[in-house]
Amino acid sequence: MINKSAMQKINLISLGCSKNTVDSEGLAGELSKNGFIVEFDSQSTDFDYVLINTCGFIDKAKEESVNTILSYVSFRKAKRKKFNIIVFGCLAQRYKDDLQKEIPEIDKIFGLMQQKDIVSYIKQDSLSNTVIQRKLSTPKHYAYLKISEGCDRHCSFCAIPLIRGRHISRPIEDIVSEAKDLVKQGVKELILIAQDTSYYGLDLYKERKLYTLLEELCKTDIHWIRLQYSYPNQFPKEILNLMNKEKKICHYLDMPLQHINNRILESMNRNITDVEVKSLITEIRQKVPDIALRTTLIVGYPSEKKSEFLELKDFVEQVKFDRMGAFTYSKEEGTKAGKMRDSVPMKEKQRRLDELSALQQDISLSLNQDKIGKEFEVIIDRKEDDYYVGRTQYDSPEVDNEVLISVKNNKNLRIGEFYNVEISSAEDFDLYGDIK
Repeated sequence: MINKSAMQKINLISLGCSKNTVDSEGLAGELSKNGFIVEFDSQSTDFDYVLINTCGFIDKAKEESVNTILSYVSFRKAKRKKFNIIVFGCLAQRYKDDLQKEIPEIDKIFGLMQQKDIVSYIKQDSLSNTVIQRKLSTPKHYAYLKISEGCDRHCSFCAIPLIRGRHISRPIEDIVSEAKDLVKQGVKELILIAQDTSYYGLDLYKERKLYTLLEELCKTDIHWIRLQYSYPNQFPKEILNLMNKEKKICHYLDMPLQHINNRILESMNRNITDVEVKSLITEIRQKVPDIALRTTLIVGYPSEKKSEFLELKDFVEQVKFDRMGAFTYSKEEGTKAGKMRDSVPMKEKQRRLDELSALQQDISLSLNQDKIGKEFEVIIDRKEDDYYVGRTQYDSPEVDNEVLISVKNNKNLRIGEFYNVEISSAEDFDLYGDIK
């Protein structure tokens, strides 16, 4: 072990989803509170520890995690640097023994929910069981707010319940307390995340409590509240009325649907039919006409026929999602689908993905062109080259469309502030506009 001294430097690498981001921020906050200097994904080579929060969701994510670990192992060896490599998170939770065997250069491996243990290991000291204070890795004006851990769903393709365990809702008062603390830090947009936000409260309060939670969060001094990762089955429709009532709740909904063919949906154990999905989408759009719907779809699921893919493609063309992410099926150990024959060749999976993505690109362009001449409230995320880059309430950071505002025509805009912007032109996934 490296000798401990004050103000040691830590490079924290957070891979995977926004839930991992929150875990990393909690760890960074605790380390900072205990006298360490923490940087996220630092470009510096001067650090005492590298902490890698791994993702174990799909093959590409696993590969990225392993390659990141190996890159630091190689760097340490080549440069003869003296720093500890600590690995934690989803991949470490699920494949700890394999990682220890295959990459013995890792100094220590932790699983999930072990932030305190990691700090204790680094400090070689015990810590009290206090609430972890986060150090944000995002721009200071927005933050992810995790409302629950784990998942009680049993989708055939998903290993998350195996990795993160059963669904555990956080108490409303704890979430609101954290939200208030984030607001004090300058956060203006809260992005609610969980493996399934629509399930919130069932375990803790014996009934769905997302509506109540949103009501309480609206009482805080926050500007935007954004909702992500809502399961379509038994979706709490009452929150749609709250969206119309409370201006703080963005007219945005991330609802991963995965597929539309009934045979595939049944095999995926999604507990919903094509008719129910379409009816839900219709009702959502009727109640909140300007809502931006984002979804995630899987192509190349085991035994997916060409006709079933075409059904999915027709569905996307008819519904015209505002935002869409699509992935090729990836076999996961221990899952129901993982025991099925992965019958769709990778080349065909990729062809289907490309076809679906091209369709969505055309849809996005058409929807964006409809926004030309209209005015939107935009939050500025960053300045990049000749543009300020921002988002409307209809866009989540990193995954959705952005609004580009010329620095030349609109000088001295402030990062994290809101402006009214008129859209002047549009591309597939970008809007251009000027301050009004």
